[in-house]
Amino acid sequence: TDIMKIFFGAYLALQAMASASAFSVVPSTSGASKTQLFAGTSPGYTSKTSKWEMDKISPNQRIEGETRHTWNFPDISREVVQVALKTEGRPCSADVELWIGPDWTPVKINSYSEDGKERPIQTLIGTRNKSANLEIRNTGGYEFPLTAAVSYAISPLADARKTLPQEGSRYIEGGAVYSHSFDPEVDQVQCLLKTDGRMLNAKIELLNGPNNVKQTLEVFTNNGELNSLFVVFETPGAGNTIRIRNLATLEFPCAASFKASETKKTLGTTMTWK
Repeated sequence: TDIMKIFFGAYLALQAMASASAFSVVPSTSGASKTQLFAGTSPGYTSKTSKWEMDKISPNQRIEGETRHTWNFPDISREVVQVALKTEGRPCSADVELWIGPDWTPVKINSYSEDGKERPIQTLIGTRNKSANLEIRNTGGYEFPLTAAVSYAISPLADARKTLPQEGSRYIEGGAVYSHSFDPEVDQVQCLLKTDGRMLNAKIELLNGPNNVKQTLEVFTNNGELNSLFVVFETPGAGNTIRIRNLATLEFPCAASFKASETKKTLGTTMTWK
């Protein structure tokens, strides 16, 4: 009888273990996005140009569709990061986020270009003189890769967010829309949206023809003075117009500044990075 009790106790223990295993949690990656599964990291470089030749901004980084890449910028003595995104003629769609610390994202930019070769995405982002990471997430499909170049900007481009308002600015109330046209000979346009320290939530669009949107950048930041939106649009052909929509409410106005450039683009030499 003692032996039977021992076997019976062992049987009950095995049954209990089997029942417990039926409710055990199995780790799963099905809920993780593709951008979580496929990511890379690069160090922060210093640009070798104050213009927008991608080979001189930084080593080019290919980012496949639905993946992301992060750059680290630890130098608190420098503040302005230069970002350029392009494709080989296909649409370019990406989110650009600045991270300071483990869970603070003071600025986010949603960007889109109908043709990332003819109209690349070109912008400046301030790190607020803090150690920061900058993430670019390709929100396009897998068949739409993009190429990114990211680095600390150098003068005079690094000072452009301060000098451009000297050209004059346009006051845009919350909820308002403003359009600004350019002559056909203009090749490139610099645009700046900023506030007096209040929130900035706005969309800036490049149109070619009536309501024909070629490029869009939408920004949200809690401080439109520290993280003003500086964008450089390539404007080939005639009929180009910049349209700005202040997406914030009435109490959050912004100021817009523009500067047209007639300088033609030149091909640069190949740079060696160390």
